[in-house]
Amino acid sequence: MPVLLHPKKLGFPPYDLADEEGLLAVGGDLSPERLLLAYRSGIFPWYGEDLPILWFCPDPRFVLFPKHLRVSKSMKQVLQRNTFTITYDTAFAAVIKACSEIPRPGQDSTWLIPEMIDAYTELHRLGYAHSVEAWQDGKLAGGLYGVRIGNCFFGESMFSNVPNASKAAFITFVKQFEQEGGVLVDCQVHTPHLESLGGAFIALEKFVGLVRANV
Repeated sequence: MPVLLHPKKLGFPPYDLADEEGLLAVGGDLSPERLLLAYRSGIFPWYGEDLPILWFCPDPRFVLFPKHLRVSKSMKQVLQRNTFTITYDTAFAAVIKACSEIPRPGQDSTWLIPEMIDAYTELHRLGYAHSVEAWQDGKLAGGLYGVRIGNCFFGESMFSNVPNASKAAFITFVKQFEQEGGVLVDCQVHTPHLESLGGAFIALEKFVGLVRANV
């Protein structure tokens, strides 16, 4: 049963108390302090309209190690042709807005409600949340955003208005992240898209250990 968090007191229960769906706690707030504590503890928020804040810590955890990044032959050609111009932190507001609006299979509504957008925009202002943009002909074609703490990147969402745009942004980012000493990209939950790029499941205990050692 998830633990009810106090709205004014920071802190999370032990990660191994999460239920089978990964739900660990309910409530609290989306202050920068709580969000950063959550990520440093291997926890992330994920909820929707008319719901309290839900905090998850699923086992196993879906991650990508930069050294295991897989780039298909077709994507190598896309990158070599410079089909997209990739930038960093130049359009955070536009990226998170697009992530909240893009239709997703099996989802009738977005979890990126205004309160979440405001919270990550504040983390961006503080230097923790970052965006990666893929441009084509001067227009935003795709991108992603997430939270970086130390040598861990906690991916939150991505979108694509043009085929391969988000893949180009992600691949370019992961290569740069590895060059900067990055060791772990938290993908949170499984998607075929990320699995095709090298994502894999690891035990939650191992994940939490890696996070604690690298944030």
